[in-house]
Amino acid sequence: MTPTNAEMIEKVKFDGEHAKTVLAKQLFLNDKKKKENMWLVSAAVDTEIDMKGLAKHLKVGSGNLRGADLDVLESVLGCRKGTCNFFAIVNDVEKKCKVIIDQKLMNAEFVSFHPMDNSGSTAISPASILKIKELTGRDDSLFEVLDFSTIVTPDAPVEEKKNDGAKKGDKGANKKAQEQAQKTEGSHELSIQYKKEVNFSKWYQEIITKSEMIDYYDISGCYILRPRAYYIWDKIQRFLDEKFASIGVQNCYFPMFVSKDALEKEKDHVENFSPEVAWVTKSGQSELAQPIAIRPTSETIMYPAFAKWIQSHRDLPLLLNQWSNVVRWEFKHPTPFIRTREFLWQEGHTAHENEAGATE
Repeated sequence: MTPTNAEMIEKVKFDGEHAKTVLAKQLFLNDKKKKENMWLVSAAVDTEIDMKGLAKHLKVGSGNLRGADLDVLESVLGCRKGTCNFFAIVNDVEKKCKVIIDQKLMNAEFVSFHPMDNSGSTAISPASILKIKELTGRDDSLFEVLDFSTIVTPDAPVEEKKNDGAKKGDKGANKKAQEQAQKTEGSHELSIQYKKEVNFSKWYQEIITKSEMIDYYDISGCYILRPRAYYIWDKIQRFLDEKFASIGVQNCYFPMFVSKDALEKEKDHVENFSPEVAWVTKSGQSELAQPIAIRPTSETIMYPAFAKWIQSHRDLPLLLNQWSNVVRWEFKHPTPFIRTREFLWQEGHTAHENEAGATE
């Protein structure tokens, strides 16, 4: 007997708070001419699905692959509009619908779906996806893992018109062909769809994600540094720490929070940062007596301590280094490694008896 959705959730282990979770999107499609042919497609949210290529792969006539009607969605998968998801196959007891799973999802550690209700999400492993396939009695004819980058179909080249007056349709076709060329021209075994010299922005996004350097986060402008990226940062730290130690610099760490009063004492210094300062205003449900800033830089945090520690020339030079994170809540096109709202950095802060010592 095919298990219910509730029974399915009991049988599969979920971990909705796992950090390495790939979000999934869903398409429910059928053949316009042969409506009995239906497909539930689950793909990573960043996967671009070439509908022409998918139609060719599914052996559906040109222009006949389309979204199934809502009444079909409800009768076959038991879903309302906007709630279609992978778990819906448990309702397809007659196995009318074939399932297509994006290879990206099967390569992920965890995949996030709505469990038949958009009020929440559930994360499962690729092994659990295969377990659901088994529990619903689907053989390979009804379940396919597909690398969507392999079914991209380049548009036919558009012939140039000899006359000067190009029609709007010709312009649209040319534009479409150019966009497709940007994707397919640079394709290779790593499924990088864009060439650097053709579309640098798209190429950059693909390079840093497919090389497993960066993962995107649900707060705009904040990014996850995966082990390969942090390895580089770790090497930078070790290299510089050795250099710093050789000239007497010591590492330290100051709190990441700065009081409003301390920040305002250095108005001239933080003036350029003021639009980017992030403030903590609540603790739990209680409003703080004074808002607390998250450091955009550390001078206003460190120098009051310097003033206490340096009592005479005998306390100089003071040579300190801090490895820390800073937050600058800017809104100008966040880009991983280049412009982010939180980033890691190194701060060297020193105090000297005279200008010559500081310069040296």
